[in-house]
Amino acid sequence: QVQLVESGGGLVQPGGSLRLSCAASGTIFNINTRNWYRQAPGKERELVAIITSGEISNYADSVKGRFTISRDNAKNTVYLQMNSLKPEDTAVYYCNFKKFNGMEYWGKGTLVTVSS
Repeated sequence: QVQLVESGGGLVQPGGSLRLSCAASGTIFNINTRNWYRQAPGKERELVAIITSGEISNYADSVKGRFTISRDNAKNTVYLQMNSLKPEDTAVYYCNFKKFNGMEYWGKGTLVTVSS
C-alpha cells in the first residue's frame, strides 16, 4: 500500500502562488508516474501534471507555463508549484501514484481557492 498526504492548499488572490506537497509512505517502489489531478465544483476530475519515473513531466494545456511538478526522492515528496493563479484554478487538488502493475493510489486532496 501507498499512503499519500497532500498539504499546502489555501486561499490565494488571483496572480498569486502556492506550492502543494504530497508526502508518500508505504511501499513506494515500482512507481510509473506521480501525478496531480484537480476537481472543481460541478466538474470532472482532470489530470493537471505528471512526472514519470524517468523525470519527464507534462502538463494540461490550461496550466502550462504556470505550474511545475517536481519530486524529492530523499523526502518521498512530490510538489506542485503553482504561479499566476486564476480563479478557474479553484479546485480540490489530489495527488496520485500509478505503479507499473496498474495499481494506483490517491490522497484525500487539498483545497485551493483563488479569489479576491
